[in-house]
Amino acid sequence: MFDKFRGIFPALLTPFDESGRVCEDSLRRLVDFNVKQGVDGFYVNGSTAEVFLLDDGERKLAYRTVAEECAGRVTLIAHVGAISTEKAIEFGLYAKSLGYDAISAVAPFYYKFGFDQIKDHYFAIQRAVGLPMVVYNFPGNSGVNLTVDQIGQFLSDDGFIGVKHTSNDYFALQTFKAAYPEKIVYNGYDEMFLCGLVMGADGGIGSTYNFMADKFIRMREKFAAGDIGGARAEQACANSIIRSLIKIGVAEGEKEVLTQMGIPMGRARSPYREPDGNMRKIVREEILPLL
Repeated sequence: MFDKFRGIFPALLTPFDESGRVCEDSLRRLVDFNVKQGVDGFYVNGSTAEVFLLDDGERKLAYRTVAEECAGRVTLIAHVGAISTEKAIEFGLYAKSLGYDAISAVAPFYYKFGFDQIKDHYFAIQRAVGLPMVVYNFPGNSGVNLTVDQIGQFLSDDGFIGVKHTSNDYFALQTFKAAYPEKIVYNGYDEMFLCGLVMGADGGIGSTYNFMADKFIRMREKFAAGDIGGARAEQACANSIIRSLIKIGVAEGEKEVLTQMGIPMGRARSPYREPDGNMRKIVREEILPLL
């Protein structure tokens, strides 16, 4: 039932043109490039997409463009997260109309809602939209740290198919999977993907997958085949790239990598920095040779 949700899912970046508008052509090229790499699906309009720097029309344009370009070739998960329950439902219904397979949402943030309010928010979205829901647990950015027991209140419901766990708490990840073995658990941090696999993750949703999904596909295959040394080598190579990205800014650097690979991505939106000569040099000399 859940097989199509397992595997490697790039959390898609949002390309912009020189005027700062969403660039549909580059987004289509990015999608096609990754489908040809062998990814299992896409996570659309998540954190990597600069989603909270997009307006409603831009979010819907991204949902539509990705759905059209994929044309049923892979599984699509729409991140519909918003502080407003009504807005999240609006995005979810729009994604459903385009044929998305599931929705996901980060917990409502900023206002320090209690868990009962967060729980009502999630259930209202899932019930109104009627698609399977993936809880997006990202305490480092959202400020909402859902406990194992709280996540369990979602996973025990048939409307929720899994959790995207962007946290280095791998004890929690293993606990989710042990308690709900039929549900999908995605690893979130790219630099610790192999850790997630060891603890039972069914796959991953990651930002660097946009340009090096092949490394994570091979890592997963080697782990499944018992080639732990080979899987560790893939993770080590990916982490060398990630260390270089951290030096220049991950969001800015990922876009520059793809631009230098031939898919123009534009700059990340302000307050992110514009690429400079040093950033371009690090991408050219430290990252591209490892791809």
